Amino acid sequence: MILLSNCNRLLDEGFSLITVSENKVPNFSWKPQQKKPLSKDEFEKRYKYKGGKKYTDKDGVVHEIRPTENVGIVTGYGDLECFDIDLKVFSTAQEQVEFWDEYLSFLKDNILDFDEKFVIYKTKNAGYHILYKSKRVQGNTKIASLKGHKEAVIETRGIGGYIFIYEGKNVTEKTYKDVEYISDQDREILFSCSKTYNYIEEEKVTIPKKEKQYPSTGLTCWDDFNNKNSILDLISDEFKVVRNLKDKFVIKRFGAESPHSGYVYKDTGTMYLFSTGTSYDAETLYTPLTAYAKKNHNGNLSEAAKELYRKGYGERLKPEPVMQDEKIEIPKQDLIFPIDIFPEILQKYILANYQSLNNSIDYMGCSLLYTASIIIGNSIVIEVKRGWRETANLWIALVGKAGVGKTPSINAITFPLEKSNNKEIKDFIRNYEKFEKYRELDPSDKILTEEIKKPRKSQFIVNDITLEALIELHSENKNGIGVLKDELAGWFKDMNKYRQGSDLEHWLSSWSGKQINLNRKTSKSSFVQRAFIPVLGGIQPSIMDGFYTEENKDSGFLDRMLFCYPDLEVEKYSEKEMKQEYLQWYEDYIISMYENIKSIIQLTDDFEIDPFVASFSKDAKKEWVRIFNEITDLQNSDLENEYMKSMLPKQKSYIPRFALIINTLASTEDEAVKITEITKDSVLKAEKLSKYFIAMAKKIKSESIERIEIKKTVFKSGNKSNYEKFKVVYSRDENIKKNELAEVLGVSRQMIYKYIKEYENETESKN
Repeated sequence: MILLSNCNRLLDEGFSLITVSENKVPNFSWKPQQKKPLSKDEFEKRYKYKGGKKYTDKDGVVHEIRPTENVGIVTGYGDLECFDIDLKVFSTAQEQVEFWDEYLSFLKDNILDFDEKFVIYKTKNAGYHILYKSKRVQGNTKIASLKGHKEAVIETRGIGGYIFIYEGKNVTEKTYKDVEYISDQDREILFSCSKTYNYIEEEKVTIPKKEKQYPSTGLTCWDDFNNKNSILDLISDEFKVVRNLKDKFVIKRFGAESPHSGYVYKDTGTMYLFSTGTSYDAETLYTPLTAYAKKNHNGNLSEAAKELYRKGYGERLKPEPVMQDEKIEIPKQDLIFPIDIFPEILQKYILANYQSLNNSIDYMGCSLLYTASIIIGNSIVIEVKRGWRETANLWIALVGKAGVGKTPSINAITFPLEKSNNKEIKDFIRNYEKFEKYRELDPSDKILTEEIKKPRKSQFIVNDITLEALIELHSENKNGIGVLKDELAGWFKDMNKYRQGSDLEHWLSSWSGKQINLNRKTSKSSFVQRAFIPVLGGIQPSIMDGFYTEENKDSGFLDRMLFCYPDLEVEKYSEKEMKQEYLQWYEDYIISMYENIKSIIQLTDDFEIDPFVASFSKDAKKEWVRIFNEITDLQNSDLENEYMKSMLPKQKSYIPRFALIINTLASTEDEAVKITEITKDSVLKAEKLSKYFIAMAKKIKSESIERIEIKKTVFKSGNKSNYEKFKVVYSRDENIKKNELAEVLGVSRQMIYKYIKEYENETESKN
């Protein structure tokens, strides 16, 4: 309990004190002390009270006055106000610490000289008091409650309130006697920052029923709009994000004097404003749909829904808006993987795998490009022209049905790097255990022991990891982190959520080699100056259909992907054996290349990679200019398919990247090839590779359109028999792929051939 002498000093300082019993409840009537403090004598009597006295209330109930156990300060008196932070609402100590650190950091970032203006005490039961004086002091107010909690995590104690005294628990150097007045602006900022932690329950929005233009298959237009759009996008002309918290974005209206205008919750994507002066209502929860309606239709949800249907939102049967009946022309020679882009010795290894293990040449070729991409990383860049540099970063999707050998083909190429990666992981774990043991030693023992520094993570390949953890790892391994996944469907799905502040925008930045700053206070490390994150994995063609959305085209995500989709059949067992020396030679080759590149990495004074800069030779530059202009002609051509044109600008970035990788591989075999000078041969091979990936993208899109049309036609046929459904599809296009039709109908290809024969007989008999 606080000493009586200290209580007298607080009374002298102008505080109004009361005594409290168990559970911090006043043991004497304290209403008068809200306007007038006790005298020192009166206070001393209550302070020393040991209990025993009784009184009878107006209802005749007898009460015993409990003994004094501690002292409280009356808030509101003398303009004293307190922010009470109650961290008991969190289930773990770690959550309590993270919340308090984030909250305190938030206040310090927005209130100048925060520590000099406020007094902070730590409470007994996981909480804090922030004390100050203000002429604007008001009654006790609940400021913020967390989702799923009735108890407030932040509330004020002002007029009509009191707080418990915690002597010696001050967090700042200032104590109770140092509580001072703050400005109205600082108080407004304190309230504004604190309100951002309040969770507002989302209200269900009811859309008036309207006749739909197309039959729905499940997803309403407003749900579709909410899934595909972010309020942060919709309000970007009026607001900007000023802070990225763990569960929400804090936003500010352009030109606003206050530091914050409201927030956008990450889990629901909803917006809540607590300031006026905008086109949106204050203290109202907005979904993307209701924000869109407010912005464009004065809040009329019916009109907004009607317009969204016209724009194509909602799952319903309607004609494919893209491509229509136009056939995509694909040169057949471009569909063959150009294995000759690699040094001859690597070609032999790939062919040996193909002949003995039935691994796909296309999949292995793409995996080798990815492997070289990881090895090169940020250590070498190509300067296309002054102000334009490209890295060796690639995003590759190996498309194929289950069982065609995507994973074995990948493993046949990447295993040496994965082996080195596993070694790096094990070395880190072992060295970190040594570091932990050293850190736990007593200072006296450390003097007699050789210092062990904290090891850096050197892992450079990951399989399944959050972007936050990926960037943390990348910050320690500057050369780059490769993402290698057997299945890319989950990664594609995450990219399908096209929202500002989502992972997509960070991934797009990484493709371009730009910085990534997650701006999350709870993250150990959230910044990478030059991101280098190549991606490789498999995906099934039917799953790809769902990702051909306008959003993914508009964002440029799909145009950055390099697709490999060879025509493959499941092969029978091969009696041929791969020679052990081939495997050992290839492993040594890749490890040697990895170690050589690793050994030449240069670092700047601030430990960032200073890359070697490669440039085109004179002959190579001429070829590059020709290729660039030919692609430009295609972009401007009336003959080129409009939908496919959007990938062409990205090929202008990819061709220099291909040339850099091809040139680096060539330099490992031919001493005449320098890593800093791109040869004409490398550029011509890069052109050939670019044509392959363009052809593959066209093939995937063409077949995707075909599959979608089959599904729509079959769906419209309702409960008809498979044969009747077949006739509808086949009568429209007799050249349709039989395996795709068989898959949609759920029958064998042999059955499709039987249907064709029966259909031809029917047609013949009618004629």
